[in-house]
Amino acid sequence: MHTQNTRSASPRRRLLVVVAAAAAAIVLVAAIAVALSERGGTDAAPSPSATTDAFERPAGWSAHRPSVHLTPEANWMNDPQKPFLLDGVWHYYYLYNADYPDGNGTAWYHATSTDLVHWKDEGVAIDKYANGLGDIWTGTAVVDEKGTAGFGEGAVIALVTQQVDGVQRQSLFVSRDGGYRFESFEGNPVMENPGVADWRDPRVFWDDAAGRWVMALAEHDRIGFYTSPNLRDWTYSSDFVTTDLGVLECPDLFPMAVDGDPDDVRWVLVAGANGAVEGMTTGTAYWVGEWDGERFTADGSGHQWLDHGPDYYAAVTWDDPRRDEHDRLASRYGIGWMNNWAYAGGFPTEDWHGGSDSLVRKITLSDDEGRATLHSVPAPELESLEGEAENLDDARLGDGEAVDVAVPASGAYRLRLDAASPAGELRVKVLTGDGSFATVGYDFEARSVFVARDADAVSDTMPEAYREVRTAAVEPVDGRIALDIVVDASSIEVFAGGGRAALTMATFGTTGVRGLQLEGSRDEVAVTGASLTPLRVAPVERGSARG
Repeated sequence: MHTQNTRSASPRRRLLVVVAAAAAAIVLVAAIAVALSERGGTDAAPSPSATTDAFERPAGWSAHRPSVHLTPEANWMNDPQKPFLLDGVWHYYYLYNADYPDGNGTAWYHATSTDLVHWKDEGVAIDKYANGLGDIWTGTAVVDEKGTAGFGEGAVIALVTQQVDGVQRQSLFVSRDGGYRFESFEGNPVMENPGVADWRDPRVFWDDAAGRWVMALAEHDRIGFYTSPNLRDWTYSSDFVTTDLGVLECPDLFPMAVDGDPDDVRWVLVAGANGAVEGMTTGTAYWVGEWDGERFTADGSGHQWLDHGPDYYAAVTWDDPRRDEHDRLASRYGIGWMNNWAYAGGFPTEDWHGGSDSLVRKITLSDDEGRATLHSVPAPELESLEGEAENLDDARLGDGEAVDVAVPASGAYRLRLDAASPAGELRVKVLTGDGSFATVGYDFEARSVFVARDADAVSDTMPEAYREVRTAAVEPVDGRIALDIVVDASSIEVFAGGGRAALTMATFGTTGVRGLQLEGSRDEVAVTGASLTPLRVAPVERGSARG
C-alpha cells in the first residue's frame, strides 16, 4: 500500500486548493493554440475576427497574452487531454476552473478543429462536482467504435479520475452527441480505489492484437496496467516500477517505428515525473521497450526526458487514424502544459492563470548511437501561421559582440539559425522590454543547449526554481548546431539539432518594446543561414457550446 502523499509534493492536490473563477475563455492556437471562452463572467478582451490575417496583437490584450498558444481568456487551466478524431473533427479538452481563485476543482473544457490550427470554442464538456464523486481530473476520451461499453457503436466514452474525501477513483462518462457534452454513468465509479493514495490519470487505448481495452494508470512510483472488454470492468495485469522520479502522473503508452522502419517497432511509456534527483525539475519522462499485451518491459537504457526545459508537463500524444499504419507508427503529435508546480500560481497574469499549452509537436523515434530516442519539432501545421521569412545576414560574433534583430509587433515569431565555434557560446537574447531578457544559448565547449530567464522582468519575484538555468546535451553535426526557436508573448520553445532536444519555458516581459539580440561569448561564433518568420495571431471561432 502506498503511503499518503501530501500535494505539496504532488500537483493536483495543490490545484484543489488554488484553482477556480467564472468567465469567458479565448484560446489562440498555432498548431493547437486555441481561444476558449465560457459564457458569462468577467469582461473579455476583444479577439480577432475569423477572417483576420494579422501579425498585430488585438487592442486591449495584456502584454502577457500569447498570440499562438492555448490559454483561456480568464481563470485557470492545466492538464491537456489526448485529442480524438470523429468524422473529420479533432476534439480536444483541458482541465479548467471557472471559479478561480475563490473556488476549487476542475472541469473538462472543450475545443474542436479540423486542422489542429484553427479552433472552435465548445464550452464545458464535463462539469465538476456533478455526481457526488468529486471534481474532474485527467483521463482519456475514446470513440467506442464497436459499442463495447453498451452505449451503442460510435459512442464517446471518457474514463477520468475523481477524488472525494482524499480518495481517488476512476469514473466513466458517456457522450451521446459526439463529445460535446458528457453525462455520468449511473454505475460510477467503475474502478474503486484499492486502498492507495495516488491512483489516477487513466490513459486508455484499444489493443487490436488482443481485442480489448488497455489502461495505464499512475500509482505513486509506478504505472499500473489494466485490461477490459467493455470500458466498465477492469482487470489488473501488471505494473512498471520507477525509482527517484517522485509521484508519477499522466501516463501514456504507444508504439513507434524507429526511424520510420516498420520492421523495428518499439513501445514508449511516458509519465509526468520529478527530476530533482538528477538536477532537473518536474517534466515528462519516458522509457522505450516492449509491450506484450499485459506487461511493459523497458529495454534497459533507462529513462529519458521528452523536454529539458522547466515548463513541459502532463504531456499527451496522439496519432492521426486517417493515415496508413506505416505513417501512424512513424510519427505522432504531442502537446504539454507549459507550467511548473514550483510556481504554477505565481505567473504575473491578471486575466488568466495556470500558464498555457505548448505548441503541437511532431514526435518521432530515432536511433541515436544505439539508443532509441524521441525527437520533437513544431508540427508542420504551424507553417499555416507563418508569414514571409526574413533572411538575416551571416555574422561572426567575437566575445561580447552582438547584433540586434527587429521582431514583429505581435511578439510571436520563429527564429532558425546554424552556429559554429571552436569553444565559444552563442547567446540569443529575447528582449522583453525595460532592459529585461530571457536567453537561449548553445555552449560549444560543454556541447549543450540551454535556456535561462534569471534576467527576465519577473525573475526577482519568482522562486529559485524559476531562475535556474536548464540545459540539454546535444552534439554538433560537422561542428555546427541548428536551432529552431519559437517565441511568443510569454514563452520560448527551443528545438536543437533537428529535434534531438527540446526546451520549453514560460517567460515574462513588460509593456516595453520587444526585441532580439544575437551575442557571442568567449571564442568567436559564426552564425549562418538565419531567418526570422513572423507568426500571425490565430483567429478563434465560436462553436456550438452544446448543452
